[in-house]
Amino acid sequence: MDEDTRYEAVRSRDGRFDGVFFFAVETTGIYCRPSCPAVTPKRHNVRFFPTAAAAQGSGFRACRRCRPDAVPGSAEWNVRADAVGRAMRLIADGVVDREGVAGLAARLGYSARQVQRQLTGELGAGPVALARAQRAHTARVLLQTTQLPVTEIAFAAGFASVRQFNDTVREVYASTPTQLRAAASRGRSASRGRDARRAAPGAGIPLRLAHRGPYQAAAVFDQLAHEAVSGVEEVSGVHGSRTYRRTLRLPYGTGVVAVEERTRVPKGGTGTRPGGWLDARLHLTDPRDLTTAVQRLRRLFDLDADPYAVDERLGADPRLGPLVAARPGLRSPGAVDPLEPAVQALVGRAGAEDLVRRYGKVLDAPCGGLTHLFPEPAALAEVGPAGPLGALAAALADGTVRLDPGADRDETQEALLALPGMDPATVATVRVRALGDPDVAPPGVGVPDDWRPWRSYAVQHLRVAGEWNR
Repeated sequence: MDEDTRYEAVRSRDGRFDGVFFFAVETTGIYCRPSCPAVTPKRHNVRFFPTAAAAQGSGFRACRRCRPDAVPGSAEWNVRADAVGRAMRLIADGVVDREGVAGLAARLGYSARQVQRQLTGELGAGPVALARAQRAHTARVLLQTTQLPVTEIAFAAGFASVRQFNDTVREVYASTPTQLRAAASRGRSASRGRDARRAAPGAGIPLRLAHRGPYQAAAVFDQLAHEAVSGVEEVSGVHGSRTYRRTLRLPYGTGVVAVEERTRVPKGGTGTRPGGWLDARLHLTDPRDLTTAVQRLRRLFDLDADPYAVDERLGADPRLGPLVAARPGLRSPGAVDPLEPAVQALVGRAGAEDLVRRYGKVLDAPCGGLTHLFPEPAALAEVGPAGPLGALAAALADGTVRLDPGADRDETQEALLALPGMDPATVATVRVRALGDPDVAPPGVGVPDDWRPWRSYAVQHLRVAGEWNR
């Protein structure tokens, strides 16, 4: 998009581009999402940025009205397989906070200087600035939805010091942490019809997992219910208002999350301002895992997809057109733990449940039917299950195969196919679910090139419609 096209999107408040780019107003010092409901600024006062971090780095603060940091991430980072796309997925997963820029570069196979140059050249911000913007957003969520002390929030959000935390919040939001929390409390008190979102101690962190465009929640929950591994996952409730619950193994501890099927569309959520969110509640043993947990849930529910691009392409196909019209915004679910879809593809759901009972770590505090974490690759490699599963577990444990968000998809496919007993169908499943590849065709099936680059979504339409059973 050129800048004139971007300005037209801003002028029409087109929510389809929220997260795709941001605009800032030089006369106010504020940056916004394209659908911001405020009065449209004059063209000569507007600057455009590819990321919120780039806008912040240029001295602009986040709009308090449209909250540009709360929009879904750009779908581009899920689609792209180059170094920049892989880097963005790793940064979103919290790698820079945990391992630094050197750790990010090592995972990508580049020098830290190369990564800095590529990200800054394309996105207007380097890995540290991108991670800083993400930390600021995490801090705001914790300030406005929990009763954690401000000092604890600073370190939970990934900041190295309370001073760094305070300075960043003031720069990004033009408010102190205490003022952000107080403003959120006043807003809740003034809104009678809205749910109180502040979490009491022990009640977990309430979240709104935003998505762009239409979202076929029923199809996603149907699939999750069909695949749910007892002890790790469960789906309860009646169709249309189900709750998906599961355990999470995270870098600093464990978590339990509940996600509601009901999709809420905000006022004015039609026409050029569509979108909505899934309500969730997250319980963590260590708040530092919030960013990572949210990103893994977003991958599971495919919340950063661009349904407009997918539906436009597939809807023009004679075979898929009626299916797309019946289910606009159909998603291709991913995984919170990349080993899970691989295990189910190899040994089935019953086999996965047996492995959970035998080798999964028991939760310190079981939560209803949720009693275990899914087994780690090292645990399965140690007991040495026979066949392809044992080979996969060993390869994941020793790093021969990587399934993290920044893994190179083609290299990972080659490494998987080199394992004994690993067949192309299982590898295709892993590529779709664990690596989030939007363009995977099942092996041995004639899938038209016209469905590129969204063949994973095309196959999902066929599965949901009952025209594909594999």
